[in-house]
Amino acid sequence: MNIEEFNFLEGEVLLINKPYKWTSFDVINKIRCLIKYNLGIKKIKIGHAGTLDPLASGLLILCSGAYTKKIESYQAQEKEYTGKFFLGATTPSFDLETEVDFEFPTSHLNEDFIKKSTSQFTGEIMQVPPIFSAKKIGGERAYEFARSGKEITLPANTVTISVFEITNIELPYISFRVVCSKGTYIRSLARDFGKSLNSGAYLAELCRTRIGNFELKDAINLSDFESLFPLRKNNFG
Repeated sequence: MNIEEFNFLEGEVLLINKPYKWTSFDVINKIRCLIKYNLGIKKIKIGHAGTLDPLASGLLILCSGAYTKKIESYQAQEKEYTGKFFLGATTPSFDLETEVDFEFPTSHLNEDFIKKSTSQFTGEIMQVPPIFSAKKIGGERAYEFARSGKEITLPANTVTISVFEITNIELPYISFRVVCSKGTYIRSLARDFGKSLNSGAYLAELCRTRIGNFELKDAINLSDFESLFPLRKNNFG
C-alpha cells in the first residue's frame, strides 16, 4: 500500500481499526490532520459510517471527498460484533464508563439457562437506548443530561438481531457474537440480557468485526496508516 495510490479529494473509503479509548471523531481528526499536513490539502471532507463508543474497538469506515455521499448507505448495513458481558452487576452507562451501581446474584446461572435466554433477543425486538448515548433530546445529546445527573426517558426503537450466540462462559464473564441492524445498542442488549437472567449485566468488552461486506481483517491500524506518509513517520498518538 502506497499513499500515492489514494485520491482523498475525489473520494476514498478507508477501513480503520479504531483503537480502544479513541472516539470516532478522534480518528477522523487524526486522519484529516495527516492528509492536510503531508499532502498540502487545505480543506478535506471526511466522515465516518457509524460511531463506535470510546471503550469499543474494531471496524470504523471513513469516507473522504465525494465518497462521503456513500456514508448513509454504509451506515444502514448489517453490523457484527464480538465481546464480553459481565454478569452479576450493572452500571448507569451499561458499560465500563461508569462505576458499578448494583450487584445481583449469579449462583442460579448455568450454561443451559444462559444460552437458552438468548432466543428472546433475536428477530425484531424493541430496545431502549442507553441514557449515556448520543441520542438527541430537544437538540441535546442524551449523555449530556445523564452526566449532569438529570433523569431522562428515551423511547424504545425497533431493531433486528439476526444472531445472538454465546461463544464462551467463564463466569462472571460470557463471550458473545451478535449480528444486528443499524441502531442496535449492544450496551442495551447487555442490560436487557442481564434482566432476563434474573440478574444484572454490563458490557465489559466490544469489538465491531463487520459492516456489510467490509471486515475488520481488511482494516488498517492508525499507526500503519501514518507510516504511509513519508514526511511524518513514527508520530502515532
